[in-house]
Amino acid sequence: MDRDLVQQLLDQAGASRNRDVLADILRNAYDLAGDDADRLNLKITRDALREMRAAFRMFAPYEGVRKATVFGSARTHPSDPLYVQAQELAGRLAEAGWMVVTGAGPGIMEAAARGAGRERSFGVNIRLPFEEGVNDVLADDDKFVSMKYFFTRKLMLIKESSGFVSLPGGFGTQDETFELLTLFQTGKATPAPLVLLDIGGEGYWSGWRRFVDEHLAANGWISPNDEHLFLITDNVDEAVAAVRGFWRNYHSIRWVGSRLVIRLQAEPTEAEVARLNEEFDDLVLEGRIATSPPLPAEASDRDELERPRLVLQFDVRKGGRFRSFIEALNQLDSAPPVA
Repeated sequence: MDRDLVQQLLDQAGASRNRDVLADILRNAYDLAGDDADRLNLKITRDALREMRAAFRMFAPYEGVRKATVFGSARTHPSDPLYVQAQELAGRLAEAGWMVVTGAGPGIMEAAARGAGRERSFGVNIRLPFEEGVNDVLADDDKFVSMKYFFTRKLMLIKESSGFVSLPGGFGTQDETFELLTLFQTGKATPAPLVLLDIGGEGYWSGWRRFVDEHLAANGWISPNDEHLFLITDNVDEAVAAVRGFWRNYHSIRWVGSRLVIRLQAEPTEAEVARLNEEFDDLVLEGRIATSPPLPAEASDRDELERPRLVLQFDVRKGGRFRSFIEALNQLDSAPPVA
């Protein structure tokens, strides 16, 4: 595709930022025409791009607000204790200044939206012929989108959130929960808290945990440290504390070449860094965990320059163990109170 034509189209659209990325999108659309792509493939591409754009536009005004996604069965009845629990959880998060993202349907999704309230709820719905549509909390709200594809919907349920809570559900809930665990384990998603919330007693997630321990872990298909990627609880207070407390001191990560940069809310002391090196030396491929000013790539991008940071040569196979490291960062004496 002619470079001048691409630039002309971007000028016409009024694009002033990220023109290199937008140019690649235009070129790929152009190349599809030259590929003589199948009509179904073209429709998938068109619809996926349209759905992602709609969700991007919906979330954009709330970029700076923490969000938690709540998963669970669409078939949970309002009289079920799980419905009450999801409603209470979402209400507590909303009171703490968070917004809540759900699939916008009935059951657990409705409970969470009702608990958070219309003003603090988002809905990312899937169009299915055999399930009810959007719940009445989110109907006709501008924080609601409807999608054809599960993969675009799942992307938006995960991408925008800083915390996740799964309540008992069917294949869809299992799919969403295992997708999150896979993304966390492989480093394809930035670290975030995942709480598996249940009612008391020998329940759904304890049975799930037995399967994970007896079949996945016992056969060596997951690491023993992967158990740190999630928390199982039947206590709403503990669930809310886990979601909020994850961000007490830990702020974000960024890769710069082979080095992992961990941005914090508060500067650790020399003694605290020494203890971290002693306890978590298994995370480091070579060298030590060290405080650092912004690296040149970060300075060039003006990326969180005001935040203190730790830098290490991180062993990417240690995703579960890294979650223990984040917990340790949040428990440092230098860490600020939970916001």
